[in-house]
Amino acid sequence: MPDPQVDDHDRLYREFRWLVPARFNISTVCSTRWARDPRRIAIRVHGDDGPIDMLSYARLDADANRLANALTASGVRRGDRVALLLPQCPETAIAQMGILRMGAIAMPLSILFGADAIAYRLQDSDTRTVIVDASALGTLREARLDASAVTRVVVVGDDPVPLDGHGEARWQDLLGRASDRYRTIDTLADDPALLIYTSGTTGPPKGTLIPHRALIGNLPGFVASQDWFPRPDDVFWSPADWAWTGGLMDALLPTLYFGRPIVASRSRFSAEGAFELIERHQVSNTFLFPTALKMMMKAVPRPRERYSLRMRAIMSGGESVGDAVFDWCRDALGITVNEIFGQTEANYIMGGSSQRWPARSGAIGRPYPGHRIALLDDRGDPVPTGRIGEIAVNRYDIHGHPDPVIFLGYWNRPEATAAKYTGDWCRTGDLASIDADGYYWYGGRADDMFKAAGYRIGPSEVENCLIGHPAVVNAAVVPKPDAERGNLVKAYVVLAPGHEPGPALVAELQQHVRGRLAPYEYPKEIAFIDELPMTTTGKVQRRILRLREEEAAAGRRAPPR
Repeated sequence: MPDPQVDDHDRLYREFRWLVPARFNISTVCSTRWARDPRRIAIRVHGDDGPIDMLSYARLDADANRLANALTASGVRRGDRVALLLPQCPETAIAQMGILRMGAIAMPLSILFGADAIAYRLQDSDTRTVIVDASALGTLREARLDASAVTRVVVVGDDPVPLDGHGEARWQDLLGRASDRYRTIDTLADDPALLIYTSGTTGPPKGTLIPHRALIGNLPGFVASQDWFPRPDDVFWSPADWAWTGGLMDALLPTLYFGRPIVASRSRFSAEGAFELIERHQVSNTFLFPTALKMMMKAVPRPRERYSLRMRAIMSGGESVGDAVFDWCRDALGITVNEIFGQTEANYIMGGSSQRWPARSGAIGRPYPGHRIALLDDRGDPVPTGRIGEIAVNRYDIHGHPDPVIFLGYWNRPEATAAKYTGDWCRTGDLASIDADGYYWYGGRADDMFKAAGYRIGPSEVENCLIGHPAVVNAAVVPKPDAERGNLVKAYVVLAPGHEPGPALVAELQQHVRGRLAPYEYPKEIAFIDELPMTTTGKVQRRILRLREEEAAAGRRAPPR
């Protein structure tokens, strides 16, 4: 357990300096530099049974060279976007490395997307080349009816699905004919590397252009939140999709940067399955969304009685962990979970590091070294201690040096890029307060906050309180329009197995919140639901529930015909 007396934050933060070379390519540091050791493992492939498949760094680098040669021969050039519609698998890492060393831009897409979502991103980015898993080929073909610019499709997998002749080719055929030697393009640290579309929780997705240097910007937070990764035997795993910032920048790429193995799994997430994977691969470090931790806590309250685990660090983010999950990780797993905060445009900018500064349950932590953070009001002025403000990160650190984590801009949206800033402050759209000791406390998305009976309500606090009740697996809180109070607090609740909805449980949950939070915060209405609407990154889509309430209210107000 961490020593609660250790607090190195101020010294680490004050003494930290960025070292960003002028020329830098992610594939060189994540693949090529480790390829000289043929025994070094990059990816452990998780399957339900049988031996564990391994991909060495040497094979990763050689296949990335083959792919780069094959794509070059097919006409892909520096700056072109190449879409990756792939799950967690070795080919995803190979594709990332191959595309980036060409100076092209990798555009990861979730394997869970439907045809419309894929088509929108392909059209918006003017992408002509797609690397797709065979399981998603049918969806891609449907998307191509609207994404007419796509001319090349590389199909990954052993599925013998027939190719349709419209620019489709098999991965193994392309790589089999290509040379394993390739000279990496001399890219600048500021050159674009990734185009990641936001999850669209608050509006249409925007393409966020990420430079090569952003990986360097992520490293202080990754090292700190993983309790000073790496150690010699560290093995990393996260269920986070490698198509998203959380899976790519918080898991895959930093693990490869440090030359350690990461586990790839195509399995659908389950609590028991997660524990079995962690045990089988002797995972030491992980990134688990709060939603995943809640499921694991409810399904296996005492995991060390059932599994042989060697986990030493857990990082979590995307939503607030909450006291119940924080306490369970500490008591049941012997780990102080490190919460982090960031977003695609400026990732991994603050959080916890329990071995270097004391953890505070419910806090999202303190700024990681190299990132200058402030809380701003609507005018762009800093707010006083204890007041809610919008989290913002400056283009420059406390020493006046550029922060490498900041994105380049939104794809073909200069107005949206400009609107993201107040001066040199990049605004996140997330709210927080700061206490006298410099700890930040999450207040939710700015567009998730609402007023009820004149009081300002942050949904996260109410949701975390509800999840602390044994009957609740997950919860989402939204405003319900009300003529007298403006809004009522309404909760959508997913129940744990063995609990039945009913008036008695509603009253019990209301009293549970009323006894722990302010009287005006308890949910006046509770609706039980089988599952909450979620993004593919594991975030609750409160916007969908909020719109449901607004539409229902509009229907109630509609005059009779």
